[in-house]
Amino acid sequence: MHIASVGVSKFCFLFSLAFCGLLLLLIPALQPPAHQVDPPQPRPQARPAQVGALHHPRLPAVSVCTGETDLARRLNKSSIGQKGTINTEHTRNDILTPKRATDSKRSPGRGIIPGAKSGALSGFRSRDLLELKDIFIAVKTTRKYHKSRMKLLVQTWISQAKEQTYIFTDGEDKELWIRTGENIINTNCSATHTRQALCCKMSVEYDKFIESQKKWFCHVDDDNYVILPSLLRMLSSYHHSQDVYLGRPSLDHPIEAAERIKSDGSVSVKFWFATGGAGFCISRGLALKMSPWASLGNFISTAEKIRLPDDCTIGYIIEALLEVTLTHTPLFHSHLENLQKLPTDTLLDQVTLSYGGFENRRNVVSIVGSFSLVEDPTRFKTVHCLLYPDTDWCPKLKRRHKN
Repeated sequence: MHIASVGVSKFCFLFSLAFCGLLLLLIPALQPPAHQVDPPQPRPQARPAQVGALHHPRLPAVSVCTGETDLARRLNKSSIGQKGTINTEHTRNDILTPKRATDSKRSPGRGIIPGAKSGALSGFRSRDLLELKDIFIAVKTTRKYHKSRMKLLVQTWISQAKEQTYIFTDGEDKELWIRTGENIINTNCSATHTRQALCCKMSVEYDKFIESQKKWFCHVDDDNYVILPSLLRMLSSYHHSQDVYLGRPSLDHPIEAAERIKSDGSVSVKFWFATGGAGFCISRGLALKMSPWASLGNFISTAEKIRLPDDCTIGYIIEALLEVTLTHTPLFHSHLENLQKLPTDTLLDQVTLSYGGFENRRNVVSIVGSFSLVEDPTRFKTVHCLLYPDTDWCPKLKRRHKN
């Protein structure tokens, strides 16, 4: 009996060991499979930018912040839109290839600022989405030229920018007011062509621009034709908050004058200035900085102290006092240069054109159109009809019908 009990105990012990060993073998198989972590995937390689890509390496992302669709739509147009937005066939090339602006071997007008001084490309870092309504265009004239010069301008380029163009004159003219609207301003300045009279009108121009809240101030004379698409294209290369002074000097060297603002006149100062006869443009950011010497009649006082005309005084304030460099551009033109030498294929890319006065009536641009020299001695009508062929008074090209 005792022997049988011992045998049963041994049997139970061996059975327990076998059962435990079996459990140890079955436990791994009974556990759920462990979750496998996917190995880290390699980062996709950035695709190299293609030629003509909108994100140009020299331009910040802000240049295309309006979206590719909107930008492409604006770039595909070839003239000023209904709201005056810049839409020119050259804009895309100018945005994507800013090096053109420094290539002096290219034809004038094909780049942003051909032949410009170093530093002119600063505008590429902060471009302005500009519309025609953002520009204040001041035209300086006198009453005796209302019927001859101003009638032509109102008929041509001013008709495309009536709300943006402000005419500064020295006498009342009801007929001119009817044709232009409310933007004709009688400065009550003298009608003479003296330094004091010119500075008086420029002083009024400056104050009216500051009141307008517009982004750009552009001054031209009554013998200038303004090519609006080119003007928009040029100004859009910069930002209105920057210090920008654009124009063409009439001299090949800086002017020298006695310094009577910072000193007693015993020392002289040299500076460049853009001739008013060809036109010039100033950003609002820079114009505001001119205020101590230009606003509320101070411009006249400054001009009297240095005893220089209006355009020279502008250059003095900007270059000598504010130490901002004039950006030279050949896109502005006056009657003082030989206009016949301008290449015909670049005429419509210029910003301003002019024509000769009484002393040289033949000094006009060489351009072929529907008007003869007798019909269009200034060539402004010819230029206008090439830019705006749908103008009602422009000759219509006869279409040849096939038999």
